[in-house]
Amino acid sequence: MRALLRFVLNVIWLVLAGLPLALAYAVAGLICFVLVITIPWGIASFRIAGYVLWPFGRTAVQRPTAGTASAVGNVIWIVVAGIWLAIGHVVSAVALAVTIIGIPLAIAELKIIPITLTPLGRQIVPSDTVFASYGSLRV
Repeated sequence: MRALLRFVLNVIWLVLAGLPLALAYAVAGLICFVLVITIPWGIASFRIAGYVLWPFGRTAVQRPTAGTASAVGNVIWIVVAGIWLAIGHVVSAVALAVTIIGIPLAIAELKIIPITLTPLGRQIVPSDTVFASYGSLRV
């Protein structure tokens, strides 16, 4: 039953919010790949694009090996692209919240904003993995 619910939510999400937001992340990733020094941000952007396309049943967790470089990279990302993508999530959440069916999707939209602002040093894992091994994630 849970898998069916996730599937239905993901399909609705894909149609209403996933495609435009994933496209925005893909454009940001392509720009990062053109500017060779920003390739790590491009990789993170594509990772988030995949997550934004099909988010239900997955979550983002801090990577235990992330260090100072990820923190500095996240600050640069926030200034260059993160704030604009976060604004896109807020606008999309407001549009989704207009309907009753869209309210849970709007809440999910707002939960993605921290990942949008700090993509480096995170990994996307199945939700069941996180809760099953809370405190000792080994993926």
